[in-house]
Amino acid sequence: MSSASAYEVIIETSARTDLRRLPPEQARRVLLKIAELRHDPRPPGVRKLVGTANGWRIRVGARRVIYQILDRERLVRVTQVKPRDKAYD
Repeated sequence: MSSASAYEVIIETSARTDLRRLPPEQARRVLLKIAELRHDPRPPGVRKLVGTANGWRIRVGARRVIYQILDRERLVRVTQVKPRDKAYD
C-alpha cells in the first residue's frame, strides 16, 4: 500500500495514560496493533460501536482499543485503551 493511502494515527492523551498503566509487554502488543491501523483502520475483527457516528474498537487480548476513523481527513484517533469491563462506560 502506498504511503499516500495511509492514515495518520493520533493517540489521544487519555489513551496514552491508559497505555502507561499497562505492563510493558502488554503496552508493546497494543501499540503494535494501533500502528497497524495506519494501513487498515477496519481490520478483521473490528467492531463498530453502537450509538456513535464513527466509533470503532479492536480487541488486543483482554484490552479494547477504542478509536474514531475520520476517512475524509485520513485520520485515526485512538481515545481509550481499557479492559473489556471498563471500555464501554
